[in-house]
Amino acid sequence: MKPETRYTKSGRINIAFQSFGNGPVDIVYIPGWVSNIDWMWSCPELVAFLKELGQIGRVILFDKRGTGLSDRVVELSTLEERMDDIRAVMDAVNSEKAVLFGHSEGGSVSALFAATYPNRVISLITFGAFAKRRYSEDYPWAPTNEERSKVYDLIENNWGGGNMNLSTLAPSKANDKTFMDWLANYFRSGASPSAALVLTKMNTEVDIIGILHSIKVPTLLLQRVNDIDVKIEEGRFIASRIPGAKLIEFDGDDHLFWAGNMEEVLLEIKSFIAQNERKHNYDRQLLTIALFSISKNENKIPVKSDEFSTHNNRLIMSIVGQYRGKIISNTADHCLAIFEGPSKAAHCAIDVLSSLTTGAAHVSTCIHIGECMVADKGENISGEAIDIVFQIAKALQGYPILITETVKNLLSGAGLICTPLQNPKSKTNASVISLYTIQDHIVDKIIPNRLEQDITSPKNDSFLENILQSIENNIDNEFYGVDNLCREVGISERQLQRKLKLIANKTPNQMIRSVRLHRAKELLLQDRKNISEAAFQTGFSNLSYFSKCFKEEFGKLPSTITS
Repeated sequence: MKPETRYTKSGRINIAFQSFGNGPVDIVYIPGWVSNIDWMWSCPELVAFLKELGQIGRVILFDKRGTGLSDRVVELSTLEERMDDIRAVMDAVNSEKAVLFGHSEGGSVSALFAATYPNRVISLITFGAFAKRRYSEDYPWAPTNEERSKVYDLIENNWGGGNMNLSTLAPSKANDKTFMDWLANYFRSGASPSAALVLTKMNTEVDIIGILHSIKVPTLLLQRVNDIDVKIEEGRFIASRIPGAKLIEFDGDDHLFWAGNMEEVLLEIKSFIAQNERKHNYDRQLLTIALFSISKNENKIPVKSDEFSTHNNRLIMSIVGQYRGKIISNTADHCLAIFEGPSKAAHCAIDVLSSLTTGAAHVSTCIHIGECMVADKGENISGEAIDIVFQIAKALQGYPILITETVKNLLSGAGLICTPLQNPKSKTNASVISLYTIQDHIVDKIIPNRLEQDITSPKNDSFLENILQSIENNIDNEFYGVDNLCREVGISERQLQRKLKLIANKTPNQMIRSVRLHRAKELLLQDRKNISEAAFQTGFSNLSYFSKCFKEEFGKLPSTITS
């Protein structure tokens, strides 16, 4: 029997999830590319696999944002936001710690989660996972740009159809028409053609090689030796980079774990979970470090040193807090902060830069991600990653924002421009590190009068969250449009167009309409409003237009989901 589908909020995005089983351990399944947790239960092979997992633990399934039953307001998300979705679902079912089981692309975000939040992870299991999706000399098993372009063309022209070569994902099922029809429907119900294309392009930029050595939780890697989609050499490479990782190679060529010899796969998973039920506590975790270096702007009116330091530190502390960061060191000439991920740190640095440059201060920021020792309940942070940001900042002064290559590799989907330095490497005590500058597409000019604004006012963690909040605050105003949205977020329509296209693959009008429709769907399903009430409460005064838009967004009329 299919479990009940429920929803929880990750920021302002609704994440669909299910849970079943009552064993002593929680198992969070992080699906690959696209998913639909309702359609999972229409495949007998996958159902059999999931039910076996449910015999040993409580299994938690979810659709990441932009796919399946979760909000499709956005089609693009960063690895950080996907980690936020995992945490939101775990919190929704009161799961303090869990086994993470990541398939394919889901293995990448599971690995990053395990390194970033080791004390919420019992163990890490992946199947057919990859570390990169673009060919390079140090990772020659990934597809070339030409091969990826062919995949883009297939998606754009044949999404979910027979010409998609879906049989390469499960060659053992190639002649099973029922299974292949289900697989095509599963993908179509998991994402629209445009969303699938955007997700695929974003996956091409994924690179988690730099964080693999920071994974300390017990790790099991599973893969079939003749997998066409993800080469066995990739599994071997990942296993060699994760301390103590165990790699099991199975005969066969299926990329889907519920095809082929899935009984062997299940046995290995069950055995590994049974052996690693003990819940470790870790004093090391992956953190993003940002060093804000501050100096006086001599071109401005002189300011007393005490006032200068107090004002700048207060402003930086406020902005860091808005991005869920934490100040760990604060002096007259620098602030050192830690963040849960590089995207939050990068956008915080851009915000600090735009705020302080208008005043009597110059600020430059260096961002790195690496392992840190965390002691005294998070009050004492130390480690080589902190030393590195100080060394880089000291050696390379004058750049507004510098990031290391590891940070750059984890910013896919963040809507930022990363440009390598002409002299791109900096020597540290540990190694030679490649460096990049970053720029936000919407920061074309300094924000006027920022210093006069109330710096203690609430702010969301991201540009997208601010957009969603503005639309939601005006959800019932049928006259609210792009002009209003631009005024509320403080940027031009052209800037808004560019930024939304990059981070959400939508125009501003499409975003406003999509948010309204998703809220209307909530009102119909959860609040049991009738169609007229749902339409009028979300800014639609014309019922026939509302029904037309609803069908375009969800593929069905509002009357079909209320009956």
